[in-house]
Amino acid sequence: MLRSDYSTWRCGAHELSLSRPRIMGILNVTPDSFSDGGENLDPDAAIARGLQMLDEGADIIDVGGESTRPGHTPVDPDDEAERIIPVVKALADAGAIVSVDTRHPEVASVCLELGASIINDVSGFTDPQMVAVASESDCGCIIMCDNEFRGNESRKSVVLESYNPRRRMPEPRQLPAMRNRHTLPEEAPIMRSIMGFLGDQARTLQRAGIAHDRICIDPGPGFNKTTDEDVVIQRAMRKLDSMGYVLMQAVSRKRFVGAISGIEEADQRDAATIGMVIAAIEANARVLRVHDVARTAEAVNAYWAIAKNDPRQGFIALGSNVGDRLGYISRACKLINEIPLTCVVNVSHAYETEPAYGIATPVADAVAEIRTELHPLVLMDKLLEVENQLDRVRKEGEEGHGPRTIDCDLIWIEDEQHAGPKLTLPHPRLGERDFVLVPMEDLMHDPVRFFSHGGVKVLPPDQRVGHVTAELGVLDWE
Repeated sequence: MLRSDYSTWRCGAHELSLSRPRIMGILNVTPDSFSDGGENLDPDAAIARGLQMLDEGADIIDVGGESTRPGHTPVDPDDEAERIIPVVKALADAGAIVSVDTRHPEVASVCLELGASIINDVSGFTDPQMVAVASESDCGCIIMCDNEFRGNESRKSVVLESYNPRRRMPEPRQLPAMRNRHTLPEEAPIMRSIMGFLGDQARTLQRAGIAHDRICIDPGPGFNKTTDEDVVIQRAMRKLDSMGYVLMQAVSRKRFVGAISGIEEADQRDAATIGMVIAAIEANARVLRVHDVARTAEAVNAYWAIAKNDPRQGFIALGSNVGDRLGYISRACKLINEIPLTCVVNVSHAYETEPAYGIATPVADAVAEIRTELHPLVLMDKLLEVENQLDRVRKEGEEGHGPRTIDCDLIWIEDEQHAGPKLTLPHPRLGERDFVLVPMEDLMHDPVRFFSHGGVKVLPPDQRVGHVTAELGVLDWE
């Protein structure tokens, strides 16, 4: 098995690098979910919340139309589909990686046709029809372990059936019977059961033609398990990672989180959830399913920056069509070099380019190669600060095509893809921009091949926009 740091999770058209943890935002389009029921039942509100989560740092949006809280009322597939279809379609159309949280094959099938990339099946693909739906697509598959679906095993505690500590310790005749002095049940029988189910279901999917790198496993915290069992499972996450599949942690706001943190209200358990998230990352969980995306992203980004040495290559397109254009580009490079955990490695020559996208005058353009350890959304905020320091003015009605002292476009970051109102990576127009691709030739031998290999469609020169008309020379950027 490859190290998880270099693995990917293939989900439909997306290949999600797991070189850093990925956040899955929970979007419940339900009236009765345990912590946020009714908040996003309206489709427009749900779509807006999904887009907001993308800007907060979510890599995946998990859309569900049926509550799975204890004592929930099952939802008819038609009702579930009616709730989530508009949301799934809108978010997929926006470029998001969308997961559909459903146990109904017919709902999963429709959502995949509308652009969903992942099936998150609470029943763990125990329904052959759900296996068939997955096998007929190229979607990612999340196998969740709910004790209710583990064959003939009881829904009661695994521990009560298979573990009695007094069997392991014979009682001396001269002493009273010893009491159980262990705070938690024995790990082995619990993990045998969980790993056995997940392994069996993963093999079922693979026999149906679903590749290993499409499969993610989730031990299902809170689903017909006791608090003590859930703690045992969370402590044993490295054993689950050893199975070789993408590993998810999905403890967000669960009842057992409240039990060990002393927090009664579900929507107040986010801080405790984040603590468990960090522990799970240390155990190689790479998909983190949470309600509070913003605070989780802040915590994970801070943790990752300190705990991991993880510099990544990136490219920033720089343009100016006001005043001392080359001076502005040079100053921008120097300011970018001052961004924390970021350095400028090289800068192309500057080029005169034809105006594009409604810009009125020719533009001076260049590309900076960087190394950064910042999350792309954090880096994007820093680049906006650079623009503000150089007096970039944005007038209403001239978004994207007004005059600018400097424009800093984050166009590509190694192992990153993202979609959202704030940032899309790789840049959606990268492959059509002559004013980016020609300067890139100063930084690498074959930028067309480089970006094409990364999934970017690069147009031939005669079909591009913003053609280079002259070289303006070397920039003073160091």
